Amino acid sequence: MPRTRLIAGNWKMNKTPQETETYIRAFLPLLNPGRNVDVLLIPAYPSLDRAGACLQDTEVLLGAQDLFYEASGAFTGAVSAEMVRASGCTYVLAGHSERRHVFGDTDEAVRRKVTAALEGGLRTILCVGETLEERKAEHTSSVLVRQLTSALTGRGLAEMSTLSIAYEPVWAIGTGETATPDQAQDAIAEIREWLRTQFADVVADETLILYGGSVKPANIVDLIAQPDIDGGLVGGASLDPESFARIIEGAAP
Repeated sequence: MPRTRLIAGNWKMNKTPQETETYIRAFLPLLNPGRNVDVLLIPAYPSLDRAGACLQDTEVLLGAQDLFYEASGAFTGAVSAEMVRASGCTYVLAGHSERRHVFGDTDEAVRRKVTAALEGGLRTILCVGETLEERKAEHTSSVLVRQLTSALTGRGLAEMSTLSIAYEPVWAIGTGETATPDQAQDAIAEIREWLRTQFADVVADETLILYGGSVKPANIVDLIAQPDIDGGLVGGASLDPESFARIIEGAAP
């Protein structure tokens, strides 16, 4: 059975609640009702409530950019899975490269966040990928295996059914550089094979694996044509509703 494609727009630290509402009201009429592509918006924390209200009774999904692994307590600035879910989110990112490389999230922290998200009833997108230095040193494979092993070892099949993976080469995020379709396909095929050997055929065959890294209207068709790429985790190009709608249209089967 073909995997349903997913296009997620990660707005990062952009857009106030009012700007979020303006965006969504402009964006919704641009969507083709028969697109057969799932659409996910991932605004900043302060805009989640407003986005959730605007997206009510639509098919557009809502996600958060991160969460903390504790349920509550003296953790100033942190947000729990319950808080994320209460804002209307069904999805959350874990391990985005900017969380790893800007904020210092370790593999262990990412593992705990994935656990908290899954136990909190959130569909989780685990982000993995290598830096430019690691790619030049031909360490892409070992980096992916390390990040996947840390985050997913010991997960049950039920947990894996609510988890997706985003391959995001760090050197292609916000730089304008994009992995070629062949480079993206090679890495994502390796991730899928790791899932097959560590879990089961059903996990490998059903897990959505997205590509993230300067996804644009100009390259989505070539990326999505690859057999193992199920969609995109879109950054800057998702901040404009018309641009994001064109990417979704380009991802349609």
